[in-house]
Amino acid sequence: MKIVLGADQYPEYINGAATFTARLAAGLADAGHTVDLLWPSADGGHDTYLDRGVRVHRLSSVTLPGRPRMQVCLPPTTRRRVENVLHVARPDVVHVQSHLGLGRTLVRAARRDGVPVLATNHFMPENLLHHVPVVRRFPRTAGRLAWRDLERVYDDADLISVPTRRAADLLAASTTLRPAEVVSCGIDLDRFAVSRTLEATSRPSLLFVGRLEQEKHVDELLTAFAHLPRSLGARLEVVGMGSLRSSLEALTRSLGIEDSVRFLGAVDDDELPAAYGRADVFVMPGTAELQSIATLEAMATGLPVVAADAMALPHLVQDGVNGRLYAPGDARALAVALAQLLVDPVLRARLGRGSRTRAQAHSLSATLEEFVGHYSRLVGSRSAGRLPGRSLALAS
Repeated sequence: MKIVLGADQYPEYINGAATFTARLAAGLADAGHTVDLLWPSADGGHDTYLDRGVRVHRLSSVTLPGRPRMQVCLPPTTRRRVENVLHVARPDVVHVQSHLGLGRTLVRAARRDGVPVLATNHFMPENLLHHVPVVRRFPRTAGRLAWRDLERVYDDADLISVPTRRAADLLAASTTLRPAEVVSCGIDLDRFAVSRTLEATSRPSLLFVGRLEQEKHVDELLTAFAHLPRSLGARLEVVGMGSLRSSLEALTRSLGIEDSVRFLGAVDDDELPAAYGRADVFVMPGTAELQSIATLEAMATGLPVVAADAMALPHLVQDGVNGRLYAPGDARALAVALAQLLVDPVLRARLGRGSRTRAQAHSLSATLEEFVGHYSRLVGSRSAGRLPGRSLALAS
C-alpha cells in the first residue's frame, strides 16, 4: 500500500509519539509499503529526503513562543505543502498521530481527496497546556476546550486508535467520539533484550528516561532519591531533555545529591539499550502517560519498574508482579518502594522476569500487523463505495 503518515511531534523533540511514528514508518517501509512521512522541521525550513526507505517531508515551522526547542506547523502555511505531498504520493490511506497544526491540515486535505484516514491519539491536555502560558492559569477550562478541539478534527477520521484501554476510556469520557481501537505502540523486543545476572552491585543504579517537563514529575523522583539511605550508595541516571533540566539540576544541588545523579540529556536511539542495561531499577513518576514507550523498553530489558499509580502505567506495571506502584505525589512512598528493590537483588530479578514476560504482549511486529490490517479494511471500504464518510466504525 501507499501510506502517508503525519505527526506534529518530531524526532529532535524526543517523546513517545515521535519515537512511535519513526518506528512505525520504518517498519512499514521494511515490509514493502510505500511510506511518506510528514512532520515539522526542527529549524523552520522545508526539506525532503529519504531515510531508511521512507520519504520524509520536513515542513516549514515556527517556534512556539517561550519554548525555543518546540516547532509547530501553522495550517495556513502548511496546507499547500500537504496538498502537494498527497497529490504526488496518491496514498491509499493517511495515518495521523495528532490533531494539531499538521495533523488537522492533513486530515482535512485527505477528506477533500476522498482518502481514508486513521487517527491515533497520543494527546492529553496535561502534555501541552503548561507549554502555553496564556492558558496555564485556567487548566480546567483549557482542558475542556482542548478536548473539544481534538473532537472536531478526529470526527473526520474513519477510524481512531489509542495505545491502551485506559487511553480509550479517557477519550470516551472526554469526547463524544465513537469507541477507539486499542493498538499498542509496540517495541522491538529483540533490540531491548539484555542479559542480567543476580549479582548484587556495589552501587545499585536507578534510571529515568523521558522528557524533562512538568507532567513527568522528575522533581518528585529527585526528592525521593534524596530520602534514600546514603548507605545504599545508589546512583540515578536521567536520560532526556526538556525545559526543566536547569531547574532539576539546581534541585539536585539543593538536595545535596549532585554527586550521585547524572543528567545525560538526549541519547541516540542506538544507545538506549545500553542505558537500560546499566540500570537495576527503572522509575516512571509521570502522571500523563497514555502508554509510556520508555517503560515498555525498560520492561523488555528485564528491569523491575517503580511507577506512579496513574493513567495507563498500571496497565504495564502490576504491583508485586513486575514492579511497585505508588501514589502520585508521595515522594516518601516512592523512596520506600525504591529502597525495597535496591536492597534485594533476588526481588529485582523476579520482578524483572515479570517485566520481560509482560512486555512480550507489545511487540512492534504485532503492532505493524494490526495497523496494516486496519489500513487494508479502510482501503477495502473505500473500494466498496463506503468512503468517504464520517466516523466509520470498523470491527477489529
